[in-house]
Amino acid sequence: MGEIEGTYRVLQTPGSRLGVQKNSGVSTLEPGQNLSTAMSSPAKTHEKDLQVKIKMLDNTVEVLDIESKYYGQALLTEVYKHLNLNESDYFGIEFQNIQSYWIWLEPMKPVIKQVRRPKTTMLRLAVKFFPPDPGQLQEEYTRYLFALQIKRDLAEERLTCSDNTAALLISHLLQSEIGDFDESEDREHLKTNQYLPNQERIQGKILEFHRKHVGQTPAESDFQVLEIARKLEMYGIRFHLASDREGTKINLAVSHMGVLVFQGNTKINTFNWSKVRKLSFKRKRFLIKLHPEGPYQDTLEFLLGSRDECKNFWKICVEYHTFFRLFDQPKPKAKAVFFTRGSSFRYSGRTQKQLVDYIKDSGMRKTPYERRHSKVRVSTHASNTDVPKQSVAFTEGLRTPGSPASATVPFHSFHSSATPTTVLPIFAETSPSSLDPRVPYTRIPEKNTAAPVEETGRKSMQQPGSPTFQSFQGLPVDHSQLSSLVLKSPLGLNTVFQVNLNAAGQGSSPLLSPVLSDAGGARIEEDDEMKRKRYPTDKAYFIAKEILATERTYLKDLEVITVWFRSAVIKENAMPEGLMTLLFSNIDPIYEFHRGFLKEIEQRLSLWEGKTNAHMKGDYQRIGDVMLRNMRTLKEFTSYLQKHDEVLTELEKATKRLKKLEMVYKEFELQKVCYLPLNTFLLKPIQRLMHYKLILGRLCKHYTAEHRDFADCRNALKEVTEMTSQLQHSLIRLENFQKLTELQHDLIGIDNLTAPGREFIREGCLYKLTKKGLQQRMFFLFSDMLLYTSKGVTGTNQFKIHGHLPLHGMLVEESENEWAVPHCFTIYSAQKTIVVAASTRLEMGKWMEDLNMAIEMAKKSTEKSDMLLDNSVCNRSNIFCSLAVSPELPPRYLLGQAQRPNTITHVCWYRNQSLSLSDYLCMIQNQLSGYLLRKFKNSNGWQKLWVVFTNFCLFFYKTHQDDYPLASLPLLGYAVSSPVEADGIQKDYVFKLQFKSHVYFFRAESKYTFERWMEVIKRATSSPARSSLLLPQDKKDSHSD
Repeated sequence: MGEIEGTYRVLQTPGSRLGVQKNSGVSTLEPGQNLSTAMSSPAKTHEKDLQVKIKMLDNTVEVLDIESKYYGQALLTEVYKHLNLNESDYFGIEFQNIQSYWIWLEPMKPVIKQVRRPKTTMLRLAVKFFPPDPGQLQEEYTRYLFALQIKRDLAEERLTCSDNTAALLISHLLQSEIGDFDESEDREHLKTNQYLPNQERIQGKILEFHRKHVGQTPAESDFQVLEIARKLEMYGIRFHLASDREGTKINLAVSHMGVLVFQGNTKINTFNWSKVRKLSFKRKRFLIKLHPEGPYQDTLEFLLGSRDECKNFWKICVEYHTFFRLFDQPKPKAKAVFFTRGSSFRYSGRTQKQLVDYIKDSGMRKTPYERRHSKVRVSTHASNTDVPKQSVAFTEGLRTPGSPASATVPFHSFHSSATPTTVLPIFAETSPSSLDPRVPYTRIPEKNTAAPVEETGRKSMQQPGSPTFQSFQGLPVDHSQLSSLVLKSPLGLNTVFQVNLNAAGQGSSPLLSPVLSDAGGARIEEDDEMKRKRYPTDKAYFIAKEILATERTYLKDLEVITVWFRSAVIKENAMPEGLMTLLFSNIDPIYEFHRGFLKEIEQRLSLWEGKTNAHMKGDYQRIGDVMLRNMRTLKEFTSYLQKHDEVLTELEKATKRLKKLEMVYKEFELQKVCYLPLNTFLLKPIQRLMHYKLILGRLCKHYTAEHRDFADCRNALKEVTEMTSQLQHSLIRLENFQKLTELQHDLIGIDNLTAPGREFIREGCLYKLTKKGLQQRMFFLFSDMLLYTSKGVTGTNQFKIHGHLPLHGMLVEESENEWAVPHCFTIYSAQKTIVVAASTRLEMGKWMEDLNMAIEMAKKSTEKSDMLLDNSVCNRSNIFCSLAVSPELPPRYLLGQAQRPNTITHVCWYRNQSLSLSDYLCMIQNQLSGYLLRKFKNSNGWQKLWVVFTNFCLFFYKTHQDDYPLASLPLLGYAVSSPVEADGIQKDYVFKLQFKSHVYFFRAESKYTFERWMEVIKRATSSPARSSLLLPQDKKDSHSD
């Protein structure tokens, strides 16, 4: 009576999101039984006495005649065969039971035992497993079906999002279905097609967005729909109503990462698969058993509406875990001799890893298919030439002559939509015109059409005069740049945007995400090897390339203010005229100067690499003259840089005073292009001077005194050193003020954190001893007080203050022996005494040193201002760096999202790290940009990405021309090293990043570049390297032992 009804032990999968090969789970298949025999009907009857109606994703309804004892897998196979769907494992068939909630059709049970009233029940095809990145979907047809699923979720209000996001999604669906913008046609189409309930209120926004998609193919539109949808919190989420132990109403859901808990539509908790040990259910109770970690309870209990609902959710969790976490298909389970206890349900299909590997290995050719809703007839892009290779569907292996799956089952199709659509015969012959990617066509068996498609595609790409080749040459690298061009042009900045299609750019598909998928990555290796042999190998050349790469990133950062933010405030008329003048009159001249400077560097590097017919190539193999000329010009802008203190202060005051500006400010920070806190970008010009100083110093060290470039480099270094000395104190004040304002937004319970004279010293995670044991708390040390907070379950993603301790009269003592807690120390203050523990002895030493230093300075100081800004400690200025990214996942940027994005403070919380003034100073001196090849631990190919390292984080872009990052990787807690023999890396200039089981490999183009990446990451992320800046010279060696 009291026993658990169903259990599922979550197998640990170290080293990969998809798991390891051993211990791959349990299946319900009998020993020696395969899916083909399991699908066979128990009774050998050939009577077809049942009609089943299945609604497809394009809203057509198929009527299928099946035998009364047909198994679920046989029905699934027939549907996939009818659609000629290769990547079928992502899909399933769902139906509503008597209680009106949706259930997935189980493959290993007869249909009649699952669907109680099959004649009156409408089954429907749906996406079952939502991958985190649409780039993992190799086939254009699969992406088309996924886009239809997103369309269905929008209409059913499952995919909730802001009006802007919904309008953008619908605009891409419109582009896919009716082609380029035509206002009258758009309005007529929106009248007869309901994409969203009450879509009339956002119709203007839909038309505005659709106007920007001119020339975009249906395939590209599908991909854009998936790219936008995957970043939404409700992407692929199916709610299951439940309550917690206190009776609070919540929603449970499951995704690729684990079990999710929502309150309303706000996610309040995630139980990652790596932390879950066991899933089980008992009647209506759903139980999650976690790996013991700290003082937290290891078993969580949720109450669902009924036993059937609970079991249904448990089954979905089992399937999601197996599909996304395990390498192999579950093995057969031995049959019980006498009796069984609990549910024996297990996932019986292919895992995602098996599916992806099979697609890569099989190299199936693409087959055309029909877009039932699309009216597009003319193509201007040959996008199908870049679609990744196709796969053989898993169900192909089941179509044996003796199995029901191989039988010919009659389908009767009709449309459920009101608008009539012409449907081509399923196995019709194709004409040459149907090979155009934008012509609707019916999916054909591969043997009839694959060769002509490949042949036509190859010929069109080989002929430079063909329309296909010409249109591809004009295709921008990133279609998101089209919107930026439209946005930038009216601002009167005379900005010239050049799109250079290099070999790598032409070879990459706009339909394949280079960040989360490694398909096709290996093919660029040979090209890069050839380039590496042709280019110069002098160290000075690679230092000059570093100047170019970081200058490109810097200019993009300036555009966030001069182009994007300007457009946002002008559009809403949110900023007073005086502040507009103060802000943009100071930064516009700097931006214009650096645009010209970047062009000069690009021209010089082009000459240096020998890409022109210069007769005196040797005269151009230097960079000092360009740097000297521009550093002298840059000195004229020192007065502008000195006003940035005033600009930052006035902007902060205005956002507090003007609600409209505050709203625009917050919404802008949530946009993709604003990948750091907005006021961080205002500090970039002064920070850039520090970078020039460091790079010129490396050039001077490299050259001998007799080198023709040495004198210019030395003089340029002298010029920039003069500027940095004048602006040093301004930089310190700006960085401190920026950090305080950011923490003001992150903390709940304090109003005036930016009080005059207050300085930030350290932030980090410690464990506080309470009645319940050690509890994780986030501590913030300032020049006059110590705060400790916790990150509760709030919709605002902020830290709640629990205690406020003034530094005056405070005493800190080590107390490991007294409390028998490792790395423990006691803080005595006038108000209260607290006992805290650090994660390591090194962390404890850093906290105690900074606390004692701050207490001593508080005793000696009679003024609150400039407490830490005198000359004795100016080298320990806090260089603030806050990351608008998730600590474990690609960044979430939702238009109109109310929740604050994660910052570096959140990363410290999740990674159990701390950061001080010296850490931030070290970070500003260690920033880098450039192209790298990236490889995951279990992948085969290398992907070429533009990588920016700033603010303790790697940001990944497709090219240096992109306006915003595709993903990011915070590096706090990561270790950087060279690969070992066991890693199996046979390439030169490769470095390895590892945090617990997460491993990445990055490959640089030269020894210098490799050493630079290793150097900057080590200095900025390694705890011993960071802490060494805090110690006197005579203690460094002893401390490192």
